[in-house]
Amino acid sequence: MNAALLPFDAATLVMIADQYGTPCYVYDAETLARNYRAFDDALHGKPHQICYAVKANPSLAILQLFAGFGAGFDIVSMGELQRVLAAGGKASQIVFSGVGKREDEIVFALQQGIGCFNVESEPELYRINRLAADLGLRAPISLRVNPDVDAGTHPYISTGLKENKFGIPHEDALRLYRLAASLPSLETIGIDCHIGSQLTEITPFVDALDRILRLVDALADEGIVLRHLDLGGGLGIRYHEETPPPVVNYVAAIQQKLGQRSLTLLLEPGRALVGNAGILLTRVEYLKPGLEKNFAIVDAAMNDLMRPALYEAWHAIVPVHPRDAVPVVWQVVGPVCETGDFLGHDRQLALAEGDLLAIKSAGAYGMSMSSNYNSRPRAAEVMLRDGEVVPIRQREQIHALWRDERLLPD
Repeated sequence: MNAALLPFDAATLVMIADQYGTPCYVYDAETLARNYRAFDDALHGKPHQICYAVKANPSLAILQLFAGFGAGFDIVSMGELQRVLAAGGKASQIVFSGVGKREDEIVFALQQGIGCFNVESEPELYRINRLAADLGLRAPISLRVNPDVDAGTHPYISTGLKENKFGIPHEDALRLYRLAASLPSLETIGIDCHIGSQLTEITPFVDALDRILRLVDALADEGIVLRHLDLGGGLGIRYHEETPPPVVNYVAAIQQKLGQRSLTLLLEPGRALVGNAGILLTRVEYLKPGLEKNFAIVDAAMNDLMRPALYEAWHAIVPVHPRDAVPVVWQVVGPVCETGDFLGHDRQLALAEGDLLAIKSAGAYGMSMSSNYNSRPRAAEVMLRDGEVVPIRQREQIHALWRDERLLPD
């Protein structure tokens, strides 16, 4: 057994590669369930809702699993909303985030009975109020407050600083809550805060919560009593040498700050639920030794897993069947015509052409960020559940890439 692959079994991965081809995403249903239970159990006995952040991985089967666990969902587009509904999620358990909600998206969400809009600007308040009035409804809203807290993460996934596009500045929040309370077609039910992704320390969460709770108390003094506190997501996972806190410690720190306040707690984990539940299978096409660097060219590419090219993110790369040979330092790269098309730099591996590799911790922001760059079809996806391999997305067919395109008339 190749212990580095756990919870995946090498023989099963070989069978998947042979039957479904590579590149291929593989997810483990029990790991998804265990990750969800970690949050749900830590909050046992406290009013709460775990809202899975759909952007991390929107595959219908994964949404279906979480809906079955009783999860709510954090969405940022009408497409994500319709995916959740198609997978069996309840609109009343959905929070709609995002800085640029279009009018048609807001109307559709209102018609479905959305749980809450996380409002990110003053113009959005007016827009939601007007559209709700047109429908004869009251829109449930919270304000996403930017606490100006440094999450200490990659700048592309930091969302809680003044320089970021997200949320309402902390110093404007009180004024805008007063405004929201005055608008007749809004129902102010909560407050939202999300400071970034892949956080590996509790301190930034606590610092942000301190600022948010002071605002909650100030609002209560003015008679604006909120029902829920949404602390977003952002808890990191281990890719390489990170040491994120256990979920139970993260939740305990939040609950200690909340004290006796009677607020329902909403959390929006994404990566923490799906990241380590998935791998990307890929096969070595060519080995290309060089004077300066050695290149292992695989059939997966930056269009399949964007994180290394976009963030210089590190993913463990593990041979499904390790070879008993002296390892060589390889640059693991894909066939896309970009120097930035790499999956891992400077990896010590014993390889041969045709070897099957598993790129670990690929369950989050892997398939969801994939594209058709270089006219490459997107990968297949399968789920391991109760000892069975269940296909959940067929490999995209090349002819489908231009199905919606049209040639110019003669």
